[in-house]
Amino acid sequence: MSAFTLAASAETLYLDLPFAERVRRIADHGFQVEIWDWSTKDIDALAATGATFSSMTGYLTGDLTDPDGIDALLSSARRSLAVAERLDCPRLNLHGTGLDPHGLPVRPVHRTTPAMWLTAADTLRRVAGLGAAAGRVFTLENLNLAVDHPGTPFARAADTLALVRAVDSPCLRLNLDLYHAQIGEGNLIELCREALPYVGEIQVADVPGRCEPGTGEIHYPAIAAALHDLGYTGVVALEAWARDDPDDALTAFRTAFATDRPEGVGS
Repeated sequence: MSAFTLAASAETLYLDLPFAERVRRIADHGFQVEIWDWSTKDIDALAATGATFSSMTGYLTGDLTDPDGIDALLSSARRSLAVAERLDCPRLNLHGTGLDPHGLPVRPVHRTTPAMWLTAADTLRRVAGLGAAAGRVFTLENLNLAVDHPGTPFARAADTLALVRAVDSPCLRLNLDLYHAQIGEGNLIELCREALPYVGEIQVADVPGRCEPGTGEIHYPAIAAALHDLGYTGVVALEAWARDDPDDALTAFRTAFATDRPEGVGS
């Protein structure tokens, strides 16, 4: 039994199945479902699955600092909100800039200036206003620069947390991705402790390989125990490739985040 709401990404599991069937399969296992770029999906088919959607990408193009990029981000955020209403999806995810199909920034930035920080915070305030008007929450996800997303501005967990703190809106929260944070910063339990007041959801995968808990170096049962002790009861989402069988990956994820283990286990 878990104290958390567990979700899993249909983008990374059951890859041999049509997308709507991936969604059904995850939902049949009792998990909420997360998706990425909604513009490539049949939204009516997804809604017809009856799945509970936890999160989706909240923009299609744009970035937080360039004037044209800001306009594009806000425009596609509005379109994303309309889709989120159709799917009854409460959270919409953002990054520091648009990413291409390989996860690389469309407009790489290797040095963020003070002016860019101020502009990014202002853009995110506008995004939070859109969320407030629609009754939805935007989340800003941390990424890693060393392996998956070099050149992405505002990528580190420290960066995304600083921006979310600066905006200080219940409609802009942190999507704390512990896979990315382990690669970029480590010290995950203390990071969770510091970030928790601003967290909208937590995403997980193991390192290296970005597969399910138990396949790498992160001891997720200890993190689950710490989150439980900190009083977190929100969403924990598996955004990971299955090392072998997707059913086994979901079982490993559920087991890692069970909170009814005997006293002392996972601490």
